[in-house]
Amino acid sequence: MVKYKYSAMSKDGQKVSGIIDAFNELDAVDRIKESCSIVLKLTEVKEEEGFLNMQVGKPKLNTKAFTVMCSQFAIILSSGIPIARTVELIAEKTTNKPLKQMLLKVAADVDAGRSISASFEEHGAKLLPPTFVETIRSGEESGNLDKAFDTMYRHFDKQVKMKNKVRAALAYPTFVLIIAIAVVIVLMVKVVPTFTAIFDSYGAELPLITRILIAISNFFRKSYLIIIAVIAAGFIGYKVYNNTEQGRLNIAKLQLKIPILGNIRILSAASEFANSMTTMLGAGLPMTRAISITAKVIENYYISQETGKLAGKIEEGNALAAVMREQNIMPAILIDMVGVGEETGELEDTLHTIAGYYDTELEMAIAAAMRKLEPALLIGLAGIAGFIVIAIYVAMFDMYGAM
Repeated sequence: MVKYKYSAMSKDGQKVSGIIDAFNELDAVDRIKESCSIVLKLTEVKEEEGFLNMQVGKPKLNTKAFTVMCSQFAIILSSGIPIARTVELIAEKTTNKPLKQMLLKVAADVDAGRSISASFEEHGAKLLPPTFVETIRSGEESGNLDKAFDTMYRHFDKQVKMKNKVRAALAYPTFVLIIAIAVVIVLMVKVVPTFTAIFDSYGAELPLITRILIAISNFFRKSYLIIIAVIAAGFIGYKVYNNTEQGRLNIAKLQLKIPILGNIRILSAASEFANSMTTMLGAGLPMTRAISITAKVIENYYISQETGKLAGKIEEGNALAAVMREQNIMPAILIDMVGVGEETGELEDTLHTIAGYYDTELEMAIAAAMRKLEPALLIGLAGIAGFIVIAIYVAMFDMYGAM
């Protein structure tokens, strides 16, 4: 519910003012007109937040907390507790701040008689995934709200587990990379200058490899501000370019062409497409609506945009597999399986099967990439450390030989 401050003319001609709770401006006007003849002014009352409760930036959805919330809704609703009381119970127990604030507003709306899907759509538009509201609305209309929440729980639980696997696979290479960068910085800024001072005191001609090392070390020590500025400028330039429509498309296309990583992104898009379409069709959404929502779920912007165009072609009477084959943005196996599902009338089950296949393929591709990345990082670190050690030792041997 939203608070509105209003001024109006009462039915006996007196000017009155006050504050009223309503779902939106139209609802506020209707409520005011129950006792007043004319609404003169209507403004939304912004709720003030204390310093400790202020949110900095856009609220970010905690997928794990959100998945738990969906599970709680499914369990409590299946036990027969009314929806209004269910929302209140979950709002009280939720510790995640953005979800808690949203649920408290939804609880007030539902208690006042508003549909839960409409309330989620209004108060969670910037927080909730696009698949969530549509699935809940479909479950509400069919009278299977508990099943709709259970569907969302299973869908996002799978995503959470997949992300955890990816995070775990990246943990060791990330750690090695951080250590490598730290070691190189220490060697270049602290160790090499110490040996340079020793070499200079002898005044001997240094080997080429040592001179190269000293030049690199001096560059890092004297030009670190320039290096930081260049990195910052590159990052800002990337962000600005990525915020343009054409730039975002070009970057998304480039991501698909990068060796190994490009294949992972294609597999990820196929997995996202199959999983989302399975959920949307299972919730009873029409094909065009399911595709429009699925397009928003796909992470790669180019594939997302191309997927969104499929809805218009399907409205013209084309089969999904046929238009997917024309665009050629998804793997051939996925397109062929979609065609089989359409021919047999079992598209939802077929998509569910192929979703499991691409989940496995994506997991294996990520694991294979990590197996290649780990030794590459170790070899790179060993090469840099070896270059520094050899450059120092060659100079020391020449220096001792000249004594």
